[in-house]
Amino acid sequence: MRLLVMSDTHGNLPLVFEAACNAEPFDLLIHLGDGEGDVALLKSAGTTNCIDVAGNCDIGSSAPRELIWEIEGKRLLLTHGDVYGVKQGYDRLRQHALEVGVDAALFGHTHLATVETHGDLLLINPGTLAKPAGYHSYAIMEVTSSGIRVEHHQL
Repeated sequence: MRLLVMSDTHGNLPLVFEAACNAEPFDLLIHLGDGEGDVALLKSAGTTNCIDVAGNCDIGSSAPRELIWEIEGKRLLLTHGDVYGVKQGYDRLRQHALEVGVDAALFGHTHLATVETHGDLLLINPGTLAKPAGYHSYAIMEVTSSGIRVEHHQL
């Protein structure tokens, strides 16, 4: 399954739509928070296969703050990351991911594109598409029963 992963879009709709167009075809869009309104617009524009979690800037959101999603026999933790202090390091996120038994933890909040391997655990941050950032990125994940492959793409 081919996944488009983005986070921290903060209302920058031109880059949100550019990322979605560039990533075609994809099976599912995952948004990791701080852009709930952007997800709503993508859905209204026809991107119906979306999963999103709320970020610290998604005030009043009805989206969950975290969820575990299973696909192709792989378990993914989806979170914005702020509750795990990811701006200070990934130790708390990594520990939680190990406790809940996932293959990969997807997070945002830092605005930094990241892929780290810790044993069998992947930590994945797609980066940001926010306006003030100097570097805009999203991630494409290919998830199969044999593994997870991640590529970052810059806009």
